[in-house]
Amino acid sequence: MQYKNIQGLDVPEIGLGTYKLHDRECSRIVRTALDIGYRHIDTAQMYKNERSIGEAMSVSNVPREDIFLSTKIWHTNLEADDVLQTTEESLRQMDTPYVDLLMIHWPNDQYDLRSTIESMLVLRDQGKAMNIGVSNFPLHLLKKVKEQIRAPIFCDQVEFHPFIDQLDLLDYAIENDIMVTAYSPLAQGKVMQNDDLQEIADKYGKSPAQISLRWLIEQENVVAIPKASSEEHLKENFDVFDFYLEDEDFDRIDQLEKTTRLVNPSFAPDWG
Repeated sequence: MQYKNIQGLDVPEIGLGTYKLHDRECSRIVRTALDIGYRHIDTAQMYKNERSIGEAMSVSNVPREDIFLSTKIWHTNLEADDVLQTTEESLRQMDTPYVDLLMIHWPNDQYDLRSTIESMLVLRDQGKAMNIGVSNFPLHLLKKVKEQIRAPIFCDQVEFHPFIDQLDLLDYAIENDIMVTAYSPLAQGKVMQNDDLQEIADKYGKSPAQISLRWLIEQENVVAIPKASSEEHLKENFDVFDFYLEDEDFDRIDQLEKTTRLVNPSFAPDWG
């Protein structure tokens, strides 16, 4: 495992995304991931799997303090009191006294962002959320949180893969020592169908998925949380630390068309 040091904290570069993993399957996958060596688990209130993740951690031999655990507050739970109550429920579900990272899942202009952040800081002061962050915040909203509200933001979790442009956001994150967590890092399987990525993969004896993950984590401040629902894919996604992309291959991925946004619900923000 390799780590990114963000604001003095080491975060595993490859984590496990758990969206659409439920019940026994979720517990099995998380337990298997921890056995393989994963130490970064990402969930959310909306995923409805926090209990299953808690069960997996409780039966694992991995100490809680060795796991970087993150969850996200759903965009309708951003009222100040709801932030406190729903996060307490998340902690109960996962049977843990704290999360390493608590994020706003999606921005929602129906709620006062400053009040939401203040409640998250209460949880941080109580030791229940070691760090706070946001998810799906485009650059203009990230700047608002950082510069107007002056919140100590640790992370922005966004869709990030070889077919979407996050360069401006990443530049700002690097400048301000903010972590960028890449969700859907394999473009929901689309990386496996790309000829350029396949050619690069053949050169290194890797898969297009591994090439894509390597491209992400070789960038400053970026970690990735691919989802997997089999032991084979868990191992494949984790097996990306024994090679580096040559500059020409990294640049070739940079030059791929970057206009594919896969996650864009009706309540999504103006991406700018």
